[in-house]
Amino acid sequence: MESMLNKLKSTVTKVTADVTSAVMGNPVTREFEVGRHIASGGPGMCWRIYNGTKKSTKQEVAVFVFDKKMIDKYQKFEKDQIIDSLKRGVQQLTRLRHPRLLTVQHPLEESRDCLAFCTEPVFASLSNVLGQWDNLPSPVPNDIKEYKLYDVETKYGLLQISEGLSFLHSGVKMVHGNLCLENIIVNKSGSWKIMGFDFSISSTNPSDAEPKYTCKEWDPNLPPLCLPNPEYLAPEYILSVSCDSASDMYSLGVVMHAVFNEGKPVFQVNKHDIFKSFSRQLDQLTNISPALLTKIPEEVREHVKMLLSVTPTVRPDADQMTKIPFFDDVGAVTLQYFDSLFQRDNLQKSQFYKGLPKVLPKLPKRVVVFRILPALTSEFVNPDMVPFVLPNVLLIAEECTKEEYIRLILPELTPVFKQQEPIQASNMILLIFLQKMDLLLTKTPSEDIKNSVLPMVYRALEAPSVQIQELCLNIIPTFANLIDYPSMKNALIPRIKSACLQTSSLAVRVNSLVCLGKILEYLDKWFVIDEILPFLQQIPSREPAVLMGILGIYKCTFSHKKLGIPKENLATKSLPHLISLCIDNNLNLNQFNSFMVVIRDMLSRMEIEHKTKLEQLHVMQEQHRTITISSQGNQSEEAKSQPSSGTQIDDIFGGSSASTKENGSSTAAPQPNRMSLTLEEKQRLAKEQEQAAKLRNQQPLAPQTIKPAPTYSSQTKDLTGSLLNNTTSLNSLSLANIPRPALVQGNTFSAFPSASPVGTAVSNGFNPNMGFQAGGMGVRPTPPGLYSGMAATTSTQSFGALTQNQVQTNRTPNMSALDNLFTPSKPKVTLKEMTAPGANTPWLSQFGSAQNTQTQLQGGPVGMGGVSSGFGMQANPFFSPQNFSQGAAVPGMNQSVLNQSTSVNNDLKDLFG
Repeated sequence: MESMLNKLKSTVTKVTADVTSAVMGNPVTREFEVGRHIASGGPGMCWRIYNGTKKSTKQEVAVFVFDKKMIDKYQKFEKDQIIDSLKRGVQQLTRLRHPRLLTVQHPLEESRDCLAFCTEPVFASLSNVLGQWDNLPSPVPNDIKEYKLYDVETKYGLLQISEGLSFLHSGVKMVHGNLCLENIIVNKSGSWKIMGFDFSISSTNPSDAEPKYTCKEWDPNLPPLCLPNPEYLAPEYILSVSCDSASDMYSLGVVMHAVFNEGKPVFQVNKHDIFKSFSRQLDQLTNISPALLTKIPEEVREHVKMLLSVTPTVRPDADQMTKIPFFDDVGAVTLQYFDSLFQRDNLQKSQFYKGLPKVLPKLPKRVVVFRILPALTSEFVNPDMVPFVLPNVLLIAEECTKEEYIRLILPELTPVFKQQEPIQASNMILLIFLQKMDLLLTKTPSEDIKNSVLPMVYRALEAPSVQIQELCLNIIPTFANLIDYPSMKNALIPRIKSACLQTSSLAVRVNSLVCLGKILEYLDKWFVIDEILPFLQQIPSREPAVLMGILGIYKCTFSHKKLGIPKENLATKSLPHLISLCIDNNLNLNQFNSFMVVIRDMLSRMEIEHKTKLEQLHVMQEQHRTITISSQGNQSEEAKSQPSSGTQIDDIFGGSSASTKENGSSTAAPQPNRMSLTLEEKQRLAKEQEQAAKLRNQQPLAPQTIKPAPTYSSQTKDLTGSLLNNTTSLNSLSLANIPRPALVQGNTFSAFPSASPVGTAVSNGFNPNMGFQAGGMGVRPTPPGLYSGMAATTSTQSFGALTQNQVQTNRTPNMSALDNLFTPSKPKVTLKEMTAPGANTPWLSQFGSAQNTQTQLQGGPVGMGGVSSGFGMQANPFFSPQNFSQGAAVPGMNQSVLNQSTSVNNDLKDLFG
């Protein structure tokens, strides 16, 4: 790889050095930049041809350079002869101006090292094209090596040379004297041009009808560059030292033979014995062998034979050669017409351009692109001719690659896109461009489409011509996929809507609706709903074609997978509009049926969608209701499972927490199913779930315990021990007196006959509002007037758990909660000490003196279902231990109740000391 790079670098350096050394110091370099060595030509192929550009205008040129190092082997006087001959040829060429002669852009300049002059852009010499590569760069450029002449190029090239000779012979009375392949140049557009006037001979009497030419005798001692090419010279030039215009015609015959024989002339001449060679050649020309002309086309073979005749008068002149049937080829005539366009008027040009599309397909692409296209684009400066030229240019563009189109055609079309004058020509241009819009959008870069092509389309939509608007609306859907979305949304659609609303032409209005319907798929859903559908309601026309166009847009939008119409729009806008249109009197039966089919489909989908939504909302509401109920149940169970004093006592008496934990641990609020809900419904559901979560996570109110005053006694009694020892007897006593059916009556039952005015209840729980209830029995206050003034108590929900745990005697109660409640580290105060006369303790100070307590007990209705010890958060104000210890009867209390409580009182004496 490195060796290849070094080789390439050395090659580039060598070429640069050759160019620099060739033109260094030459005045040509002041105005022109010399580029790459591309070809060679001129007498003896001595001129190197470089491409170049003019510095001021950036115009492309060809730079011919003769390096004086080529003649270093000659003596000084020979060098001077060669240089003088070359100078004379260039100067003569500079003075002559004709389309068939090579055009000189800058005259000859001489420096110490070289001669140089500039001409029109050149491809190569005809000699290079036919395989003679002398004085060419190494390696030979591929464009020259692979160049092949087409028949039309050959025919027209020979015709051009004939026309050039006709100009020399008839116009300026001059004989070229050295017409050969190296002196014929093929320019950049493919035209054949004559150069090399080093040995030209002008007439001595130009004003006379019969010109007279004086030629020089052949001098074999002169350098080859000072002599014409003998292989193309007429025999009389050497043998009789005479020449005239017929001598050039002989040279033309040899050129024609060489063109059809890969660059080989008719005879090979021995330059060391030129006279002997020409004598032999003269004999062969007298009787030309048919084999000598086999490769020449038959239609021109006879004319070539005449051109090679020994007798000059037999040879056709230049004017006659331009008229032979061989040059009546369609392609050659077309190319010839292009070269003479500047002589034609607009009418003749327009007629020619109308028939050109039939000829272009018959011509080779290279000829069309490099010969015809430049001639066509040059007519764009004439606005009246643009409508006739433009179809041919676009026809050529179809055969070009995208790169060729961008490089050769698009720069010429850019001004035409913006042409608006004259109006008639502008309308024709719009029509032509619209017909070829697919070509333009396919090969034109996106930036140029946005800047040049689309503005022309917008102008066509706003054109006053109905025909242009119709055509534009018809072709827009064909290239809608090539238009970027912002341009379509902000520029194209508004103009289509404007054309539909403002036109008075029914065809334009219908085509606008059809165009919109076809490009809906390239639009956004909400743009269609917000811009297109409301626009349909603004159309004032009620022709059946317009109504069906409106229906078509609704149907396309409704049924398209990407678009669709929301049910809200269907219900409030689309369906009302369609229903009002369907009853129009202009519609026939089939059209009405088409409306009704679409309306039914819309109603059906709207029903399905809305019904599905309502079903989802119903399911969601049911789930929300289930979640609410479940959360409330969980909250009550969590309240039960809290480590409060009551639940700790429940654990002692068989506790139901274990079963609650076992059964409730696996219970979880059902999660709502994922459904398709609206944003508002999802927000409402989220708020409800958040509220339910807060309720579930809310901590229950903790009981506030008032610590007793630190009153110490010398003798204290362990209440815990006494309570534990008397629990069994208390429970058995309580249950023994309760009828059997009362155990299964739920949470509330009476241990006494129903006729008793006093209701009792047994509770094994710890009520936070009432305090700890010893032995599962307690007395609660009852509001006045309830049950005819008698007190009534209701059991807590924990009573059911108590009865259940009493039946299940095999369970061992959990005593840890009770041990924590009655901590031995705190001083214990006996009930006698608290109720002793004169005892003033902080605990009793909340309820006043014992006297007041007894008074309250005697005066108010009391229902006794057990005895409260008063160790809870709130003490029972009606409780008096003396009443139970002395067996005092409470006023209004049934005697049976007191009799049944006698055994209970005895146990309480043991319990409370």
